Amino acid sequence: MPGNPTYLKACVNGARTPDQHPDLPVTPEQLADAAVAAHRAGAQAVHLHPKAADGTDSLAASVVDSAVAAVHHKVPGLPLGVTTGYWALPDPRARLRAVEEWSELPDFASVNWHEPGAEDLARLLLDRGIGVEAGLFHADAAAAWASSELAEHCMRVMIELPPDGDTDTADALLAVVSAAASSVPVLLHGVDESCWPLLQHAGVRGLQARIGLEDTLLLPDGSAAPDNEALIAAAVDLLSR
Repeated sequence: MPGNPTYLKACVNGARTPDQHPDLPVTPEQLADAAVAAHRAGAQAVHLHPKAADGTDSLAASVVDSAVAAVHHKVPGLPLGVTTGYWALPDPRARLRAVEEWSELPDFASVNWHEPGAEDLARLLLDRGIGVEAGLFHADAAAAWASSELAEHCMRVMIELPPDGDTDTADALLAVVSAAASSVPVLLHGVDESCWPLLQHAGVRGLQARIGLEDTLLLPDGSAAPDNEALIAAAVDLLSR
């Protein structure tokens, strides 16, 4: 496996559906194979969205347990995280019940701090021994996270910007996180048009980064990415320059 100058996490599918890319991993076996390929290409951790049979995101225990078990079996020891996205189960109480029912536990889970019930969900994950990645999409979310008693207990902060996100916006959110005097590692990433510029900025700022079909379907030269492995290899190359 290539050595990385930057901590790089693979985000292998996201909320995308199979019609958006022919190699988007959906089934537990496909997710496990994607994790193997990601690690081989240089990723130090994997983030995935467990999928129902129709390719949509699911937090149901049967779906999450199958996906996590498949990856743990095929790549034991590789840090593995899952989504808890509100869109997958838009009822805060139902979302808590779903997480309570997980039996095959991931190493960490992302919690978008602007979503309803985020702090209760983060508290439950921590109580279950699951690490929490705090997803900060904008200044209000960053301020809410910085003032939370749970901030110091998160394993990672993710500054997550939309396609039109830029380095100035990223730096403004970084300043909010820094002002919280937090020692929590920070990961910066963008989506689609902002993906590669912000990955490069993460390298410049000495932050963690991520790449995969969740964040972009294109390689840095604008050509279609054949798979996650190609995206990770391109990111390793870009961050090594």
